[in-house]
Amino acid sequence: MPSRRSFLTLLSLVAAGCNSGTAPNNNTGSGTPAPGPSGGVAAATAGGTKKKIGFSTLTLTNPFFRIIADSMTAEATQLGYEVVLVDGEQDVNKQTAQVEDFITQGVSAIVLNPCDSKGIGTAIRKANEAGIPVFTNDIKYDGTDGTVVCHIATDNLQGGQLAAEAMLKMLAETGGKVAVIDYPDVESCQLRVKGFREVLDAHNAKPDTAKVEIVTVLNGRGAREAGNSAARDALQAHPDLSAIFAINDPSALGARAALEEAGRAETVKIIGFDGAPEGKQAILDGRIVCDPIQFPERMGSETVVMIDKYFRGDELAPQILIPSALYYQADAQKDPSLQQPAK
Repeated sequence: MPSRRSFLTLLSLVAAGCNSGTAPNNNTGSGTPAPGPSGGVAAATAGGTKKKIGFSTLTLTNPFFRIIADSMTAEATQLGYEVVLVDGEQDVNKQTAQVEDFITQGVSAIVLNPCDSKGIGTAIRKANEAGIPVFTNDIKYDGTDGTVVCHIATDNLQGGQLAAEAMLKMLAETGGKVAVIDYPDVESCQLRVKGFREVLDAHNAKPDTAKVEIVTVLNGRGAREAGNSAARDALQAHPDLSAIFAINDPSALGARAALEEAGRAETVKIIGFDGAPEGKQAILDGRIVCDPIQFPERMGSETVVMIDKYFRGDELAPQILIPSALYYQADAQKDPSLQQPAK
């Protein structure tokens, strides 16, 4: 894993071109830095015992969150911490109970992908009251009941804007009707859709342009089955649909299955989001046009780095955002993670 100095150097770089599939490394914090505990506390151990980091994911059925968890575990091992991993199963009540269990266990820090960006506030407040710092990654806490030390995530607003730019690249000359498969309970997806709308609205406000109109926004819950159902509903309500923007790869792949079932796979194009392995493979195969991709390995490792800095008494920005980059079939064809071994 990179040292602090090399990591900060990486953050100053910007990927050359949106289609490179290379991570832009200019993470940016915003707001007033949140201080860690004073006195330069020894970071990873207390009395010879490893400090534990309790991590409740949104779901482990989505490979994206498994990558975050694996990256956190690897970085924690390097820095001398232990990660206790549990699956929130997209259920805020279950996740709240998991936080309460972390408090009972006496973990040193808690990390969450909130299952409900507002509803998790009570659990965060309980951790605050127990003196346990809370961090979030990928999905931001969007409430006022509790306090999060630092949020580490993709710049989802910028990613949504990239998705809209890719959509306009396909439809700007002809115009067309677009369905959005959303996950409105989750703050990161709200930002993706917001960025997507902003770019399309700006395009449609120009005189003498072919309009690219969002005709429906449906909840695919970030899952393949629900994404499939949402896409079927969109096709039924709008038989002249031109394209779909899905807020992650599972819902995009569910939508693709619905298009194939309806015989519309060649006429309705899909833009997804994430760049999970199955999403990248679908882009390579031509089933998805492109993704604004995220970098979950970096998100997971940087979360643990921030926890370690906190326990060392360093100041932290309350938010670190990692820019997304568009990933097309040409990128997939050069992606070593998708290369088949020679026979």
